[in-house]
Amino acid sequence: MTRMHQARRMWTLFEPLHAVTYFAPECREHFEAAGLRGFWRGYFAGRAAPLGAVGAPPVVAAFFGFAPGTVHRALPDVWTRATPERAISARLDGARAALARLLDGTAADHLSEAADLLAEAAAYADTAGRVLGAANAALGVPEDVLGKLWQAATVLREHRGDGHVAALVVHGLDGCETQAWRSGLDLRRDHLQPARGWTDEEWAAAVDRLAGRGWLSAAGAATRTGVEAHDAIEAMTDRAAMRPWDGLGEERTARLAELLTPLAHAAYRDLPAWNPIGLPEPPR
Repeated sequence: MTRMHQARRMWTLFEPLHAVTYFAPECREHFEAAGLRGFWRGYFAGRAAPLGAVGAPPVVAAFFGFAPGTVHRALPDVWTRATPERAISARLDGARAALARLLDGTAADHLSEAADLLAEAAAYADTAGRVLGAANAALGVPEDVLGKLWQAATVLREHRGDGHVAALVVHGLDGCETQAWRSGLDLRRDHLQPARGWTDEEWAAAVDRLAGRGWLSAAGAATRTGVEAHDAIEAMTDRAAMRPWDGLGEERTARLAELLTPLAHAAYRDLPAWNPIGLPEPPR
């Protein structure tokens, strides 16, 4: 397995554990109980809360792919409904409840070993220049197994995501362009555009700019150049995400992959068939 493949494979194994926070019914229930009714209030409050009671501009920058107007509608309004501390508590409790259902029947020693190794990998993550990774790492490690498992997956997820945003910026992309480009590659526009909040006019302008670079056709389909750019950006993202796995070492990373595989598949089955994450089914 190459270094690049290892980083991406591990992402497919921890990302489903993190992603329950967006899609599992238990997570929605805990956000609503905290005063955050509606999917997007829970999403923006839960994901932004580790940064504190911030306004929209830092979140537009950190989340990257969302239309600024969409973020401004959520922030700072969500903080009038729940404090960041309450949102952090609600998202962790919701994730615990979701994972308790999804991983029911898994041996306790299996979960404990997976959580310990994943938390160790997360502790190796270098958060310099990675705002969301650093903010989540600063929350500390929960004592319970499911909380530890989810929190470690979240630190690693945001750590990788921060590196991915850096790769996109290096390649000269803006938030709308990333979405239009992905819709020409592998994700559907009718899922991405409404989820991220871009207008038809903004989308069309992004397609025009990417067509001018040779990344998309005039109709919005990815060209060979656009596909090659995707490969380069993913490779750069993988390189930036390798430190946790280098720290854990090849043998223990392989053991963690073995432990996470059935957990990832159990969590993945609870995610919608479509999602704007672009998360593939975990390898077996």
